[in-house]
Amino acid sequence: MPAATNHQSEGTGSVSGEAPTMLKSDEVLENKRGKIYAEVRPAYTAMHGGDHHDGTSHSLDLNSLNIVSTLGRGAKGVVFLVQTQGEEKLLALKAISRSAIEKKKHGKTTAGGSSCADDEYRRIWFERDVLGSFDHPLLPKLHGVLVTDKIVGYAVDYCPGRDLNYLRKIQTEKMFSNDIIRFYAAELVLGLEYLHGLGIVYRDLKPENVMIQENGHLMLVDFDLSTKLPSKSAQTSPIIAKPEPDMKPSRKKKRFCLSINRRDPEISPKHSATLGANNSTSSDSDSTEKSNSFVGTEEYVAPEIIRGDGHDFSVDWWCLGIVLYEMLYGSTPFRGVNRKETFYRIITRQPNLTGELTPLRDLIGKLLEKDPRKRISVGEIKGHDFFKGLEWDSIVDMPRPPFIPALTEAEASPGHGKLDVESYVQRVFAIKEEGKTENNQKSDEEPQNRDLWDNNHPTQIQHDNFLVF
Repeated sequence: MPAATNHQSEGTGSVSGEAPTMLKSDEVLENKRGKIYAEVRPAYTAMHGGDHHDGTSHSLDLNSLNIVSTLGRGAKGVVFLVQTQGEEKLLALKAISRSAIEKKKHGKTTAGGSSCADDEYRRIWFERDVLGSFDHPLLPKLHGVLVTDKIVGYAVDYCPGRDLNYLRKIQTEKMFSNDIIRFYAAELVLGLEYLHGLGIVYRDLKPENVMIQENGHLMLVDFDLSTKLPSKSAQTSPIIAKPEPDMKPSRKKKRFCLSINRRDPEISPKHSATLGANNSTSSDSDSTEKSNSFVGTEEYVAPEIIRGDGHDFSVDWWCLGIVLYEMLYGSTPFRGVNRKETFYRIITRQPNLTGELTPLRDLIGKLLEKDPRKRISVGEIKGHDFFKGLEWDSIVDMPRPPFIPALTEAEASPGHGKLDVESYVQRVFAIKEEGKTENNQKSDEEPQNRDLWDNNHPTQIQHDNFLVF
C-alpha cells in the first residue's frame, strides 16, 4: 500500500509533490509555483510540521490537459472531465479558486488564530495527502496535482455512473431492493473499514458522495471533511471524550457552510469553534483521540457531533445507518423543517422503521444507536444476519454489479475541449460569493425547499454522467 511520507523537498520546493523530472518548458511555471508555495507554506507546515512529498503523484500542466467538459461543482471546487495528452484514461479534475481563498486572509480567523485562508489550504493539502495514500478498488487514486497562480487542484479517477442518490431516484419506487442494498452496503462497509485502518474518519458519508464506477462498483469521494486520528483500533467501541467547556455547540455555530438547499448543507471544519491548535481530545480510559470539530452534512450528522461530546470512527457507522435507511425508505429518518428541528430529532427521536422486523431493519437500528459506545462495530456489522452467507473477500471482484453505467458519446470520444479552466473556476466562485451575500440576508431558520437541490443539482450542468465533489 502506498503511504504518504514526509521529507524535505529538493529543487523547486513545490507543494504539488511532482516527480523529479520536469518538463523544460515549465521553468516559468515553476517560478510561479515557488511563489505560491511561499504563500501557502505557513498553513501547510502548520499541519504537517514540515514539507511533504508523497512520491505517488506528479505535477500536472494545465496546457497538457484536454478539458472535455464540466462535471459539477460543490462547496469547495469545480470538477472537470479531463484527459491527459497521449493517454486514453479520463480523469476528474477538482479545481479551487485561489482568489476565493485569498479573500479569507483578511476575514475571520479560527479559534486557533489562523486565517480562514490558511485553514482552506490545510484542507486542500490534507485531502490531497489522503487521496495519495489510497490503494483500494473502492477509493479514488490520485493521478496528479495542479498548482497555478489562479487555481489549485488535483486529478482523481472518473466515475461515469453518477451517484447513489441519482441511482435510487431512477428506481421504480425511488427505493432499492434488499439484495441491491446488501451489495452496496457491503462495499460501503469495506470502504469505511479501509479508511479506519488508515486512521481516517470520513465524516461525510451520504449518497451524493458515493459514485458508481465504470465497472459498477462504488467509489467514495470528497474527503474535504475527513480527519485523521491516531487510533488504538478502529474496531473498538468508542468511549466519549469529555469536551472542554467552550466546545459545546451554541448559537455561534451559525457560521455553517450552508448552501441554498437543505439536501446538502455541509458543516465545515473552518466554521467549527473547535478548529485550531487543538481540535481533538483524549479520555483517560481510551488512547484513541476524539475530534471535536463540528462537521458533516445536516441530515447525516451523528448525535455526538451535535452534542459536542467528541467523536471518532463510530460517526461513520451512524452515517451508514442513515444511508441504508434512505436506500430502503426513500428519505432520511430525522429531517425537519429547518436545521434546528433536524438536529433536535437526531438527538431525541428513534428512527421510524416501518414494516416487519427484518435483518436489514435490525441492522439500521443498531447503526442508528445514539450512544456511540453501544453502536454496532465493524466486526459486528460484517457478522450481522443481514450479511449472512456473504463472501466479503469476493465483493469487490464481482463481475456484474447491479448497475453498469454506459459511457456517453462525449466520454467515448472526448475530442479536444477549449474550456478556459482558470477563468471558469473564477467565474463560478464569484457567482457563489454573490449568492452567499444574498443568502446571508435570510434567516438560518427559514424553511428551504428540498426540490431546489434536485432542480439545480450539479449533475444537470452538461450531460447525464457526472462526478460531484
